[in-house]
Amino acid sequence: RVRMITLPAEQRSPGKTGSVGAASADLTTQSGSIHGLWSNRWAFVLAATGSAVGLGNIWKFPYMTGQNGGGAFVLVYLICIVFITLPILMAEVLLGRRGRRSPIFAMAAVAREAGCSVLWSLIGWMGVVAGFLILSYYSVIAGWTLAYVPRAATGAFAGGEGPAIAALFDELLASPGWLTLWHTLFMVSTVFVVGRGLQAGIERAVTWLMPGLFIILLGLVAYAATLPSFAQGVDFLFTPDFSKLNAEVVLKALGQAFFTLSLGMGAIMVYGAYLPEESSITRTSLTVCAADTTVALLAGLAIFPLVFAHGLMPGEGPGLIFLTLPAAFGQMPGGVVIGTLFFVLLLVAAFTSALSLIEPAVAWGVERFDTSRAKAAAVCGLLAWLLGLATVFSFNLAENYKPIGGMTLFELLDYLTSNIMLPAGGALIAVFVAWFMRDEHRRAELRTGAAVLYPVWLWLLRIVAPVGVALVFLQAIGVDLGLP
Repeated sequence: RVRMITLPAEQRSPGKTGSVGAASADLTTQSGSIHGLWSNRWAFVLAATGSAVGLGNIWKFPYMTGQNGGGAFVLVYLICIVFITLPILMAEVLLGRRGRRSPIFAMAAVAREAGCSVLWSLIGWMGVVAGFLILSYYSVIAGWTLAYVPRAATGAFAGGEGPAIAALFDELLASPGWLTLWHTLFMVSTVFVVGRGLQAGIERAVTWLMPGLFIILLGLVAYAATLPSFAQGVDFLFTPDFSKLNAEVVLKALGQAFFTLSLGMGAIMVYGAYLPEESSITRTSLTVCAADTTVALLAGLAIFPLVFAHGLMPGEGPGLIFLTLPAAFGQMPGGVVIGTLFFVLLLVAAFTSALSLIEPAVAWGVERFDTSRAKAAAVCGLLAWLLGLATVFSFNLAENYKPIGGMTLFELLDYLTSNIMLPAGGALIAVFVAWFMRDEHRRAELRTGAAVLYPVWLWLLRIVAPVGVALVFLQAIGVDLGLP
């Protein structure tokens, strides 16, 4: 059972006292969070995997794998996961469990404990704001998936050719009313679950949804295995083509490895704050990485045999989900069932990610204003919903409004968060934990005295991870790295 810890008033509301450091002078004595703890480490694994598994896993990773060397790309991706992403993931979980608060107050408390400036709390601020901004447009995109579930279930794609499917999608984007409706339904559902609390809300949701996601995904793979094109899909994903490997492909693998685990947006840190003391950060982090990669590969095995079976193109990005696959579902026997299951799968992946995006802001609101979780969730959801209208209008009423760099409001939010805030947050997390935290505090959280593993992790965090993330950042903002 989860341990509920009753803390002094100054710890329950550190923002009101203005003395995070005073409330957290000795973090080693604090074994719980005011928000509660996960019932066990598997609850954390499911929640963190749900945060990591999103719409990008379902189409982007399989597509990038197939276009960049197949099994060779997967090999490079796994190397990047082990040597760059995993160390940062462990560091972010470590910070969360050490601070036992929302990312903002956790970073301030851990920095004070390390004798550093509380300006390090800017890492927490950056993560919370990035997650909030991402949620605002992620809810709109997830609304597309929500809209497609009843369409698939009622046979709207049956017999449809490419132009007819494209017309349905264009009709959806052109309607601010429908986009707002689906955006609203998705956001209200997210707020409802998060507002119920850690155990009764998020944990209960991921405990049901994540196993359901795996079951649906395995069912789709089993169906795909019956198709003559299954072998072609397997070859597309796993046949190594080392001739395609170059510095640019390695950077693509590195970027995918970093972004796939939701690092730098406060989600992993706040989930780490709820991790029980007896749970191993190393083992749970390894499990999350393995689960996230498994989902991405299974998605490829489910999707690409369907694509190849109907002579469609696999490299269409988001269009693969909302244009190419619906056309395939419309032509295949049992397409109504398969299509409905597929979009339910997408919806589950989007929903579990949304829970983690709003949680850092909700946790901060509870701590800062000493309010109930339900009220904090409602306010955060309302603000994210309002900001999400900018994304809604970017596809119709304001599609020609491009205030900076020729980007719509949606593209601007996506660029700011994905290309600047998340890489900066990930790099700063690595630098703080590796260079500024006290060694005894790192070891206390990792529960390790290993003569080899701990020094290797620390070296990776100090040198390899920051350099890797810096390269991702430079490539993302368009800096010419002189790649061959």
